[in-house]
Amino acid sequence: MATRIGSDEQMQAPAATMLDPSRLPYPFCPGCGHGHILDALDRALVRLGRPAHEVAIVTDIGCVGLSDQYFVTHAFHGLHGRAVTYATGIKLARPELTVVVLIGDGGCGIGGHHLISAARRNVGVTVLVFDNFNFGMTGGQHSVLTPSGSITATTPAGNLEAPMDVAATAAVNGASFVARTTAFDPGLDALIYEALSTDGFALLDIWELCTAYFVPNNRFSRKAMEAMLASSGMASGVLVHRQRPELARTLASASQGAPASRVAPAAGGRAGGIEPRFQSRLERRRSLTLAGAAGEKVRSAATVLARAAVLSGLYATQRDDYPVTVMTGHSISELVVSPEPIGYTGVPAPDILVVTAPEGAGVTASLPSRMGPGTRIYVEHSLAGRIGATRASVEPFYADRLGKRAAALAVLAAVAEREGLVSAEALRASVDMESRETVAQEMRQALEERQTVWEPAAPSRKVT
Repeated sequence: MATRIGSDEQMQAPAATMLDPSRLPYPFCPGCGHGHILDALDRALVRLGRPAHEVAIVTDIGCVGLSDQYFVTHAFHGLHGRAVTYATGIKLARPELTVVVLIGDGGCGIGGHHLISAARRNVGVTVLVFDNFNFGMTGGQHSVLTPSGSITATTPAGNLEAPMDVAATAAVNGASFVARTTAFDPGLDALIYEALSTDGFALLDIWELCTAYFVPNNRFSRKAMEAMLASSGMASGVLVHRQRPELARTLASASQGAPASRVAPAAGGRAGGIEPRFQSRLERRRSLTLAGAAGEKVRSAATVLARAAVLSGLYATQRDDYPVTVMTGHSISELVVSPEPIGYTGVPAPDILVVTAPEGAGVTASLPSRMGPGTRIYVEHSLAGRIGATRASVEPFYADRLGKRAAALAVLAAVAEREGLVSAEALRASVDMESRETVAQEMRQALEERQTVWEPAAPSRKVT
C-alpha cells in the first residue's frame, strides 16, 4: 500500500522541518525511543537540504510503521520484513531520490536476507534499525536481535538464542556505511546525516527502550542498555565507512549505453523513451478516478490514457487498487495528469470520477460527498442511483452495447476527450504502443466505440 502526505507546495518548498506539525504528537508509548529517532531523522533531513519531494521514507510493519505519516515526504508502507525490497525498487527506478528505510528488529529477522542482499549489492538506501530487542506492537515476543537471557513473552525463562549482530552482518556483506549507537546519543543527528550522505548502502543500528514490554520484563533502563552495549562484544560507533560503486547509478549509467530497443519505457513518466508528439490544451493539474470491476481492463485503460498524456507533453501518474483475488471484485485506477511536474500523487477527492461497475461504485462510495463544485461524476446509467449526495455534476453514460472488456476504455476515452485531457490521436498512438497485437486490436475497437456511450441504445424491435 502506498501513501503520500503533503501538498505540492509542501513537498517542493525549502524545509525548516520535514515533519507535518498538524499530525504531531507521535502516538508512541511514554518513554519509547521512536520519537527521539524520528526527531533526529528530521533534523538530519533538514541539514541534508533536499526538498521533500526528493525524499522517500519506507516503513516496515510494527510500531515503527506508524512513522512515515508524520513526514511530508513520499512514503511507502508494505509487508512485514519487505521494507528493504520496496526501498531497493524505488532507488533503482529513481536513483536521484534519497531513500530511507525505517525498520524494527522484528523486520530485520523476517527480512534478514533482504538486508544482506542490499548490503552486498550496495544499493544506495539508508536503513535505520529501531532496535528495542523485541516485537513491541504484538506483545513483546523475542526477535533475532533479543539479547541472550532476556525475558520476553515467548522466552519467559530467558532467551536461549544468541542475537544477530545486524550491524556486523551489513558490514561484512559490503555496506558502505555502518554504525551502532543508542537513541540517547547526542550525536545521533550527525550519524544519520552521515548515513544519508553516503553514496551506497548505509545501516544504523539504534538501540532504544521498549517501555511497554522489554523494560518492565527485564527491569531494563537507559543505564542498563548502555552497559549492555559496552559489554556485549558488539562494536559501537562507526563500524565501516568505505567507497564502493553504488548499484542504482551504476545500472542507470549502463542502461544509457545500451541499445535503445533494450531500454524499457518508464510507465507514466517522460523519461525512458516516450517522446511527446501531440499538443495538449490542458492548463492545470487534473485528477481522475476510474472505478470498475475486475475483468473490465480498468488498469489497461488507465495506462492508455496516462501514456497518451505523456505523448501529449504532459506528466502523468497512475495508482491501481484491486483485491488479491483474480477476475472478481473491484478494480480502481487513480490518474493525475498535469502540464507541470507532479510532486504529490495522492487523490483525496478526484476532479473526475468515472464509475463503470457496481464493484467500483461500492469501493468509491465515499468520494462523491468529498467532491466540490466544478468536479464531475460520469456513471453508468444503471448505477446513477448509487451516487450519494454530492456537489459534483453527475452525467450518465450508456455502455450496455459494449462488451465487458471494452467498456472501461471506451468510456475513459470519451471522458478524456470531453474533458480536454488528451486528443483522440494521442489515444490511438498510445494504443499502438501496446506490445500484444490481439490486445491492441481490442483497444482500437473500443476507441472507435467511444462516442456511442453518450446516447442510450435504441430499443430492439420486436418481430411479429
